[in-house]
Amino acid sequence: MRIVIQRVQHASVTIDGSVYSSIGAGLLVLVGVENGDVPADAEWLAAKTSSLRIFDDEAGVMNRSVKDVGGEVLAVSQFTLTASTRKGNRPSYIRAAGHETAVPLYEHYCKCVYDLTGREVKRGVFGADMKVELLNDGPVTIIIDSRLKE
Repeated sequence: MRIVIQRVQHASVTIDGSVYSSIGAGLLVLVGVENGDVPADAEWLAAKTSSLRIFDDEAGVMNRSVKDVGGEVLAVSQFTLTASTRKGNRPSYIRAAGHETAVPLYEHYCKCVYDLTGREVKRGVFGADMKVELLNDGPVTIIIDSRLKE
């Protein structure tokens, strides 16, 4: 699994012209699931998401996590994170997991983040055409791949 975490002042997902979900200050997390990913990947990434110290403390140093600051989390599924661009100019999504694998792992990731932060994880709609709007704070953007944890 691969995630892109963005520290935001606010973020939202709009579907068919209507805001589906939104958050204030916190994290927008784009979630990509690949073939071969397992629940342990979602659990490891959820622990990273909830504990990553990327929010400022009173001295202005990034030393607090989203759970420390009571921030919100918006998790959006994004299969394009699995793109391979090694050959040619058209990305290949052959590594992207199908619905039967990706949906349960995305949902498991969201549940694990909830369990670790104690806060509802707002979501997009898996497979929908979503418009994601955000105000990146910093900017702070971090990419984490569960296959690179060792």
